[in-house]
Amino acid sequence: MFDLSSLSTFVVIVLGLFLIPGPAVLLVLSRTAQAGRKTGVMTGLGIATGDFVHTVFAAVGLSAVLMTSALTFNAVKFVGAAYLIYLGVRAILEKQGDPSLPKVPAVTPAKAFLQAVPAEMLNPKTALFFLAFMPQFVHPERGSVFLQFTVLGLMALLKMQWVKRLTRHAG
Repeated sequence: MFDLSSLSTFVVIVLGLFLIPGPAVLLVLSRTAQAGRKTGVMTGLGIATGDFVHTVFAAVGLSAVLMTSALTFNAVKFVGAAYLIYLGVRAILEKQGDPSLPKVPAVTPAKAFLQAVPAEMLNPKTALFFLAFMPQFVHPERGSVFLQFTVLGLMALLKMQWVKRLTRHAG
């Protein structure tokens, strides 16, 4: 299905993209620092769930629809940015306990997971990865397109191991 050089190139680029701090990495690190390792891991699992949804969309062809419509793609991009801004504004406007010591409201692991899923699904960097980059490694002549997208998407999800390591060191 895949040749070794294509597969190794894909893996190296996935790891490189993960190491470039984007909204997902920063969200995991901030949630870990704010509420501990468990919340950081749950945030990472939420991000992985968002990536899984992108994988399914790519495999069934919905990503191709976004790719052909600049208006739809821009709408997804702006909704994602608006969601991240909303989370930031909400955090700023939370009532503070003691005016001399700013208190960051606690985020439960479940809430962190639920916030991370849409944050990753609407992340422009992730959308571009699944819309523009991953399809370059899928070749219909090499077998099931659905299976190829699924395998590549699951390989991208392996970055969760890196998220767990980050949360171990940050929390």
